[in-house]
Amino acid sequence: MAIRDFALLCLVCLVWGLNLVATRWVVADNGVPPVFFAGLRFLGVALCLVPFLFPRPANLRILFLVSLMIGSLHFALLFIGLQHAEASAVAVVGQLGVPISTLMSMAFLGEVIRWRRALGILLAFIGVLIIAFDPTSFSVSFGLLYIVGSAIVGSAGGIIMKSMPKVDALKLQGWVGLFSFAPLFALSAVIETGQVATFLAAGWGVFAATAFAILGVSVFGHSAFYSLLKKYDVSLLSPLTLMTPIWGVIFGIALLNEPLTLRLILGAAVSLSGVLVIALRPNEKLPEAALGKKAATGDS
Repeated sequence: MAIRDFALLCLVCLVWGLNLVATRWVVADNGVPPVFFAGLRFLGVALCLVPFLFPRPANLRILFLVSLMIGSLHFALLFIGLQHAEASAVAVVGQLGVPISTLMSMAFLGEVIRWRRALGILLAFIGVLIIAFDPTSFSVSFGLLYIVGSAIVGSAGGIIMKSMPKVDALKLQGWVGLFSFAPLFALSAVIETGQVATFLAAGWGVFAATAFAILGVSVFGHSAFYSLLKKYDVSLLSPLTLMTPIWGVIFGIALLNEPLTLRLILGAAVSLSGVLVIALRPNEKLPEAALGKKAATGDS
């Protein structure tokens, strides 16, 4: 890989990792309702990418279903999880999208998984259990259950998307944004209160984090990553995207003063080792499974 492209990938992963921490700060420390914030982000993405919506892609019904899964449901669960769990833990647990996508490709697409990837899947889940389960209280982190749910929903959306004709990256982002913001606002109206007032009172920092999520993550991050996908094989890029959870852990500790515990270190080492094994073994039926949700939605 050219040094310039490697630097671009490093920047994209840094942006994705930083955004996890920024979103955690918005919804937890500033109290902005998470589902409303997700809807606001997709509204901004849709507005920014209006020129890319045309010509209209085929199979809008399937695209709408995919958008609900990789957009509305996935991000609603992800942002609610970030409200209740530390960003550093979410950065690692969110990588479950890789083994879950691999398992779904086996179940629904006939992918054959041999012992190395099976071991990687097992390690990924064991690492997450180490992080999420507190042996002193025999309890599981409530917020991280939402993150696991978001990984399952996002992976299922990726499987359904496999049946669609290929859509240009920015066109897909635009339509996902267009189809996702209204259901999120509707859900927010039912389960949240004081959304607009809380957001407006939060100040310039939250406004900047919102713009960063829309322009930096969804528009720049996704378009840059897709340009790299056109030049390099998934098998080369997918192991390198593990920089994202590493940045998430670093920024969570540095910017939000999250504790660096032995459980987090051990769980991250075990889980990310498993994800790396999966990423290094090619998936014949669903190559993008090694990227988790990145291939569909950018990252969080």
